[in-house]
Amino acid sequence: MARETVAEQLRSNVAALTRSERQLSDIILKNYPVSGLGTITTLAEAADVSTPTVARLVQKLGFKGFAEFQQALRRELDETISSPLTKREKWVDDAPDGHILNRFTKSVIENIGQTLGEVDPAQFDLACNLVSDPGRRVFVVGGRITRTLADYFFLHLQVIREQVTHVASNSNAWPHYILDVNADDVIVIFDIRRYENSTLRLAEMASEREAKIILFTDQWTSPVAPLADLTFRNHISVPSAWDSNVTGMLLTEILLAHVQEHDWENTRTRMEALEDMFDRTRFFRKF
Repeated sequence: MARETVAEQLRSNVAALTRSERQLSDIILKNYPVSGLGTITTLAEAADVSTPTVARLVQKLGFKGFAEFQQALRRELDETISSPLTKREKWVDDAPDGHILNRFTKSVIENIGQTLGEVDPAQFDLACNLVSDPGRRVFVVGGRITRTLADYFFLHLQVIREQVTHVASNSNAWPHYILDVNADDVIVIFDIRRYENSTLRLAEMASEREAKIILFTDQWTSPVAPLADLTFRNHISVPSAWDSNVTGMLLTEILLAHVQEHDWENTRTRMEALEDMFDRTRFFRKF
């Protein structure tokens, strides 16, 4: 099973932390992982705690000392900025025996298990309710790779309900869409490593307009997360030069299934109208 990130360890151990340790944890997560790469004194001062508090938290996470803690953060930072070429070189060096079908599938199944194990059902229900709310417009945003997930989500959601807009974050036109965003709207963002600056800028402007932001990201967490109302972290590492979008697709399809049932009468009416259009235009073959 893939190694837990420091951020995942902090979140899963929050109940065992003291008040000052939770205060320190919040500071580490605020600008993660860079926030933990300074000196132990700098980190303690930023969190307004003592250096022994930093040392105790590090040990609670299973590290022998602050140096080992920082080594883990640096490894994560290397992973988040690694290109497809460098990721493949690492995989080739560490490639286990066995056929790629088995190795790849094993990684995906582990990713699914870890991802679903970290999803808070109440938070997911809240995301579903926001996207289902007919009084809210929904804007869908993806990046260079994740735009495939965004496009898939948009295509289906557009059939299910009205007022859905697909915004391309890597286009100079996206500020035109943000111009009309307001506090009743929902922005669904897909952003995994290497996180895109344009997506962060878009999220910042949407947040200023008090829109609700739902973020689908990876285990290292997009810099959009501090701006998001709801964040879902997908485990994406596989033996490949590229990351896997299987867990992102899974959560996307579960969300769509819920929204579809939320107001099935309206969804069915829209689907019947769409099917009639397909028949009239002979869009699909009839057998």
